[in-house]
Parts: sequence; structure tokens; C-alpha cells
Amino acid sequence: MFGAYTPLRDFFLALGLAAFAVEAWAFIDAITRPAQAFVAVGKQTKQLWLIILGVAAVVGLAGAAYGVGPTSILPVAAFVAAAVYLADVRPKVKEFRNSGTSSGPYGPW
Repeated sequence: MFGAYTPLRDFFLALGLAAFAVEAWAFIDAITRPAQAFVAVGKQTKQLWLIILGVAAVVGLAGAAYGVGPTSILPVAAFVAAAVYLADVRPKVKEFRNSGTSSGPYGPW
């Protein structure tokens, strides 16, 4: 019975690995953004997003490694957290410009 439903199991493994890739991408992207950008655009703090996305990446990795099926709520919630970051928070934080770094005595250069 070990080989039963092999194509379906392979599909869900690929789906879990793709979800983990998205979660890892969101976590790495959040690491590279400046902390003041999150607060400036009104999207919580960088530390909170790093905790959320870090937990999501660990849950996604565990879900992909242990073959947790699509009926488990934790891998789905982890993917949703990463999707919310990538769709809502990342565009706003990405366009944030720190105007105080290259300014002269009368404003930015």
C-alpha cells in the first residue's frame, strides 16, 4: 500500500515545496527591508512580520517535509500569512524612501 496514490502524493509534495518557497521568499524579503519603512507605511513592525513569516516558513518546511496534506490548517495559514505580506505589505514597504540619508543643509540632493 506504500505506492498507492503516488501521483497525488507527488502533486501535494510539489505544492508544499512551492508554498515553502513562497514563504521563504517573503521571510528573506522582510529581512532586507528597513525597519522604519514598516512603521512609516502603517504595516505593524518589522519584528512582528519577521516572527510571523519565520513561523510560517518553519511550518511550511515541516508541512512539505512530512507530507502534511491539504486538509491541515497550519500550512494553509502559513501560506496565507506569506501571501498577505507579499500582496499588501511588500509593495508599500518597497516604495518607502528614506529621505534623511542624503540630505544637505537645504534638503535632499
